[in-house]
Amino acid sequence: MHAAKAKKPWLPLPPPLTAKTSIAASCPTSPSSLSWPKATPSLSWISPPSSRRGLAAVTLFTTPGRNAAFARGALAKAGAGDDDTAVVVELPFPDDGGHGAAAAAGSAEDVASASCFSAFIEATSLLRPWFEDALAASLLGRRARRPKAVVHGRVRVHAALGVPRLSFMGASAFTQVVRELAMRDKPGATPTPHQDGHPGSDDDASTDTYTVPVFPHLRFKLSEFAPMSASDIELHAKASAAVAASQGVIVNTFQDLESRYIDHWNRCIGPRAWPIGPLCLARYSHSVDDRVHAKPSWIRWLDEEAEVGRAVLYIALGTLAAIPEAQLKEVADGLDRAGVDFLWAVRPSNADLGTGFEDRVEGRGKGVREWVDQWEILQHTSIRGFLSHGGWNSVLESITAGVPMAVWPIEFEQPMNARFLVDELKVGIRIYTDGGRFSLVKSEEVTRVVRELMFGEEGAIVSASVKAMGVRARLPMLQGGSSWKIVEEMIGELCTAT
Repeated sequence: MHAAKAKKPWLPLPPPLTAKTSIAASCPTSPSSLSWPKATPSLSWISPPSSRRGLAAVTLFTTPGRNAAFARGALAKAGAGDDDTAVVVELPFPDDGGHGAAAAAGSAEDVASASCFSAFIEATSLLRPWFEDALAASLLGRRARRPKAVVHGRVRVHAALGVPRLSFMGASAFTQVVRELAMRDKPGATPTPHQDGHPGSDDDASTDTYTVPVFPHLRFKLSEFAPMSASDIELHAKASAAVAASQGVIVNTFQDLESRYIDHWNRCIGPRAWPIGPLCLARYSHSVDDRVHAKPSWIRWLDEEAEVGRAVLYIALGTLAAIPEAQLKEVADGLDRAGVDFLWAVRPSNADLGTGFEDRVEGRGKGVREWVDQWEILQHTSIRGFLSHGGWNSVLESITAGVPMAVWPIEFEQPMNARFLVDELKVGIRIYTDGGRFSLVKSEEVTRVVRELMFGEEGAIVSASVKAMGVRARLPMLQGGSSWKIVEEMIGELCTAT
């Protein structure tokens, strides 16, 4: 039930288009993997390859401020908006409808903490009337610009509009499959026979582990699953219902990376998954043109490191997790002891990293307290390792860039990403806490893993593995590659469905 509507702002409709498939993408708050502030919606990356190839015109609905500005900037850099085949329409957040500060945030990076994230996602439902009205107005316009499909991240669309819907999932196929199976099996509860005929989890009942019946090589500690409140469970149910009612799921991954999990999703869960990534390869590189004479300080520093043959570790620990200052000081001390060269995207920008830390690491370490382009950094020749929280965008960018990871899962699905990265793909090394899920990571553990990643035998092995995988990751986005073909097939199917 929606709060009473205030007077809606005038929303500019997309300009008339030529006879080309039109797609409306609703991603008001979904962040990309730009290091903080993470504001460019992930779905905006779909626009450049689709419009440049003449496959579709895209209208991107998002929230004002940094989200809209970043989206327009990214599309302009990619040349996707030159002929009006990719436009941005803003949907301002209305009154909070009882969601308070969560709705007022308006963008994921403005959410106070991860614990508020569910309320923030729920608040995006307030955008639905605005979005549906704009979409309905577009449907009444010229047929050439009528949308053939809606891609939605959080805002659901009324089925009566008669436009096919695609869901966008920001997590990996691996995580989505494991999450769905765990929600079905309810690990830790009284064991019962599984729907697929596999025996119940009797062996796991007396332990703290969950063995995934369909994939018995996957064995998780129950602590790796984030505890879900009643509101979290309700939100998950709503999201699952929205996905189930859609005509497909767009996933930022590629077939070669997650084939067994994509295949399982398509056979047993559904609706069909469309792996069209890695979408980071669809992004414009800022360094090629406009930064030749105006490189940011962090790129200039990396260039200097490369000139003298120094290997650099990049550190970024995500946007949503509120990491205590005491923990950041442990990380700083661990980096100091490790003796590695490093570039650290520090968040929050006013964080105290310890007395004298920056003086002690001067010349080999640089802390950046401003926006940085993570994808550009990971592609730099001096970067030889990445200490990360293990968010999926960061994982996929690191793999595509061929950079091995020291992964420290903190929140959300990150422990599952860490398992996939370390145990299955074998392209990273895990950082362990001193105790439970949110316990402190000691400086000694940071030092141990960082030194192993940058100088050790295991680091050399995962580095070789990820470099080989990085080469394979670039193939799907080339002309004739798997993701290239899937985008064409997806849009062709949408055209026949309307």
